[in-house]
Amino acid sequence: MNARVFKTTPQFRRALRSLSPEQKRAAKAAFQIFKANPFDPRLGTHKIFRLSALMKRTVYAVVIQSDLRAVFFIAGDVVISFDIGKQDIYER
Repeated sequence: MNARVFKTTPQFRRALRSLSPEQKRAAKAAFQIFKANPFDPRLGTHKIFRLSALMKRTVYAVVIQSDLRAVFFIAGDVVISFDIGKQDIYER
């Protein structure tokens, strides 16, 4: 896998701060896997078709906990995480 740069948006950082301590721990553990490979099978990475169509780029989500997801897209060698939260983030 190519070396990648990982970035987060202000929206992602705000949402991350609002998570419970347990969710933050789960997110931190998932991010360690994510940094090694955003498509690691343990993350359940999947395409979000509606957001992809709206944003005119391929948008993916990873499963952090049963109802906690992080959404991201890839621009060249940069992986940009732009939101984290319950599955309703797909509708934002």
